[in-house]
Amino acid sequence: MSLEKNKSVKARLHSRNKNRERYDLGALIMSNPELKQYITPNKLGVDSIDFANPIAVKLLNKALLNHYYGIKNWEFPDENLCPPIPGRADYIHHIADVLSESNFGRMPSGDRITCLDVGVGANCIYPIIGVTEYDWNFIGSDIDLKSVAAAQQIIDANTPLATKVICRLQKDPTSIFYGIIGKEDKIDVTICNPPFHASAEDAQKGTRRKVKNLSGKKVKTAQLNFAGISNELICEGGEAQFIQQIIRESKNYSKNVYWFSTLVSKQSNLKGIYKLLEKNQAIQFKTIPMGTGNKSSRIVAWTFLSLEAQKEWRDKRWEAQS
Repeated sequence: MSLEKNKSVKARLHSRNKNRERYDLGALIMSNPELKQYITPNKLGVDSIDFANPIAVKLLNKALLNHYYGIKNWEFPDENLCPPIPGRADYIHHIADVLSESNFGRMPSGDRITCLDVGVGANCIYPIIGVTEYDWNFIGSDIDLKSVAAAQQIIDANTPLATKVICRLQKDPTSIFYGIIGKEDKIDVTICNPPFHASAEDAQKGTRRKVKNLSGKKVKTAQLNFAGISNELICEGGEAQFIQQIIRESKNYSKNVYWFSTLVSKQSNLKGIYKLLEKNQAIQFKTIPMGTGNKSSRIVAWTFLSLEAQKEWRDKRWEAQS
């Protein structure tokens, strides 16, 4: 690999991430011609996307999904969260590694894997990547009826997703798994990108910082460059309290799920998470570092299955279908 090629690789992204290298803007414009008007030279004189503009970000994502993942139709309301695709893809790839490690290095894929996406959102991004990369089955849950309807429209409009993803409305906004996981359901892994902020004011402060970093401009009221309605970004107690609830509820579904997982944006939340996992007698838990650009994050994954129960799970669900 040439030195120039090395420089263009986003080394912190997972090795299987299709967005590790610098964006091929020419190919992306061919996938979505509307993107062209939002490409301008950056401070170094290199053509780049205006990442502070939510319209530009959404058009970029449409082009990425079309070019790299074969998703032709990705429409949802502009007020809903528009996710950064490289980071979302990294979560899926790292979780695939967790499953592989649990299966002696053999990657369980296709109909052998069912993944529950807690808070699927209107954009349906995790199921899109999980289906197109690994052919997993997905359940997407959300408390917002409009988000579920928008995600379902994306599923219906893209043939690869139509038979692989189902959406379930969480009718009780105070619950995570209750009403979503049935008594007989077997789910190989759950994923979640928790609401990060504890209040609207907290969210606005974070957005002002992001806009300043992207554009160098100070603003009193900032427009979210990735958009996002309140329940996608904000919950009482913020990320820490949401994850605590996931852990407490997960104990009640210990035999229905092999691996539970969640993103953890704030490293300061880890100590409390570990303590609660130990209190709830998780058999095993692990932390997987992630990073995109200057942002560091991590995944925490845990299981309540004994080694014997893990073997039985593998034999019945993964090995039997090899």
